[in-house]
Amino acid sequence: MKISGFSMVKNADKLYYPIKAAIESILPIVDEFVVALGDCDEDDNTELEIRKINSDKIKIIHTKWDINKYPDGTENAHQTDIAKEACSGDWLFYLQADEVIHERYLSVIKERCRSLLKDMDVEALLFKYIHFWADYNHYHVSHGWYPREIRIIRNDPDIHSWESAQSFRRIPNFDHINYRQQENTYKLKAALVNAYVYHYGWVRPPNFMQKKRRALDTIHKGEAKVNELYSTQKEEFDYGPLSLTNRFEGTHPKVMKQWIEKFYWGDQLYEKGPIPKNRPRYKHEKLKYRMISFFEQNIFGGKHIGGFKNYNLLNK
Repeated sequence: MKISGFSMVKNADKLYYPIKAAIESILPIVDEFVVALGDCDEDDNTELEIRKINSDKIKIIHTKWDINKYPDGTENAHQTDIAKEACSGDWLFYLQADEVIHERYLSVIKERCRSLLKDMDVEALLFKYIHFWADYNHYHVSHGWYPREIRIIRNDPDIHSWESAQSFRRIPNFDHINYRQQENTYKLKAALVNAYVYHYGWVRPPNFMQKKRRALDTIHKGEAKVNELYSTQKEEFDYGPLSLTNRFEGTHPKVMKQWIEKFYWGDQLYEKGPIPKNRPRYKHEKLKYRMISFFEQNIFGGKHIGGFKNYNLLNK
């Protein structure tokens, strides 16, 4: 059995993505790790950070991004597909640049891959998620934050990254252009693996968080629209009252140790306080979504009411 890791990234260094930790987190159980590295800005050191890992398992593919050809966030999926198609494993383990796996789950994941290798009914493996917010001590268990997602897929040419690269679908005869197509696309049959993805996408210094949001919005909405949207916004992101999130009592992956030690923006965060009137409320701050979250967690056993579910879960 061979497992390939893969990811795509651009400007990870200047946008505060822990790409090095993401790769290192699964390197012990993969035979190769393919990175589609976009045309980063001159003041970005993403490639240097990746090469610091100093592993012959890592393969870098240099790419160019074209958000005119791939609009509405689909360049993310296109870049993911570039990395995916360069993989040679039986199973392909996808991690985004802000996703990290705790070392306690590595043997569990590898054994799950081994036990399901010949069960061709299983097209993908589904992971549980911890979505951290603002710092490394708070996370979301609330409506709108996906509790599970596909992160391991079969090495099948008909399986492609989909929409903005959150997930995957089977797309026969795909044109490699319309990553948001709905017709003739099929949800993958997935088996659950008892492991979590630690998602750090919303843990950054407030100024970096705003830069990251702007970069992501540019991919989805175009530069002109983003210039208009951000013309009146502050340069620093306001995470809001942390008391509206959950307190994390566990441990972080060891590969995140040095990254976490860099934490310096605690004085810009606050546990309680009024929500500023000059910014829209986030979903987890609104009464409607807080009520939905309550029912999901206390009445429906954690199952989401509606929401994005891009897989067919198998009882395996």
